[in-house]
Amino acid sequence: MRILALDVGKSKSVAYEVDTRTGECGFTKVVTRPAELRRLFVRRRSDRLVMEIGPMAGWIGDLARVSGIRQVQVANVAHEAWRWRNVRRKTDRDDAVKLADLSMAGRLPQVHVPEAATRQWRQVIGYRAKLVGRRTAVKNRIRAILASVGETLPPSQRGWTRQALAQLRSLARPLVETGPQDLWRGELALELETLERLDAQIATVEARLDALAEADGRVARLRTIPGVGPRLAELLVALIDQAHRFRRANQIGSYLGLVPRQFQSGAMDRHGRITRRGNRLARSLLVEASWVALRYNPHLRAIYERVHRGSRTRRKVAIVAVARRLAVIAWAMLRDGTTWQPDRVGVPAEASAACH
Repeated sequence: MRILALDVGKSKSVAYEVDTRTGECGFTKVVTRPAELRRLFVRRRSDRLVMEIGPMAGWIGDLARVSGIRQVQVANVAHEAWRWRNVRRKTDRDDAVKLADLSMAGRLPQVHVPEAATRQWRQVIGYRAKLVGRRTAVKNRIRAILASVGETLPPSQRGWTRQALAQLRSLARPLVETGPQDLWRGELALELETLERLDAQIATVEARLDALAEADGRVARLRTIPGVGPRLAELLVALIDQAHRFRRANQIGSYLGLVPRQFQSGAMDRHGRITRRGNRLARSLLVEASWVALRYNPHLRAIYERVHRGSRTRRKVAIVAVARRLAVIAWAMLRDGTTWQPDRVGVPAEASAACH
């Protein structure tokens, strides 16, 4: 087998090719551009391409497959097996050699790279989250501006109703028209313009996401779970992608970073905080949806109460347990092609009506 290990760089990449039958090997430098990489793949005629996960891994993997490379392995650089320890030298060549060695030994920690359409879907979902984060920062800045001059806004969402925004606009002035004593009015005007623009951008992105979700029956399936909204449903569908690539339920919790860290040696076996690996947005939305689901989903409420045990200090532990269970339920529904069925997850028949 001929293995081509590629240490990908923004402008140039280092390729290391090794023939496992003859032991022949060698290095090549290549410009990280589609045309140059395609020529490399066609010329080398390798059986397997190995590279690290990164922003360019998707399209490079696609290019390798259409160029005739049968296997593409993408290394999970966050895995323990990949980490460099106690080394005096680490170069691009060293990275490429390590990729090839781990691949040959069957010890390469791999990450799933979905098809181009799913990658783009994930990207737009993440982009919406970034826009929402920017909008939150702008709202916080507006509150800070008002606080600096003794003005206040109603708390929570009441500060952003149409009436509240109209009151804010009455306080704002174009910056060029403000004097030394009311420059804050000009800053407020600019922040309100930014807020309006972000609202429009978020609405545009959400409209497109809603259209994509409507065309995918898996999203509608997950939305039958009480407490699960469109944003969480689409994110879980995009992240899980191919449900059958997970063989056990506990792999879902691990994939999303919702399982505790474990420290075990001899008779000692301790569990710490959750690993927080995987998609941070998914964890955030799962926890947020779990708090909502406690009111409408008797099954998840029972899990919360069992873990909570009436202790205020265990509230966070309990809601993480609920979030993990919610993720497992979603995975099982995607795997089996089913909608929410209370009886299958242990909800009493008399409580089923509360789930709808």
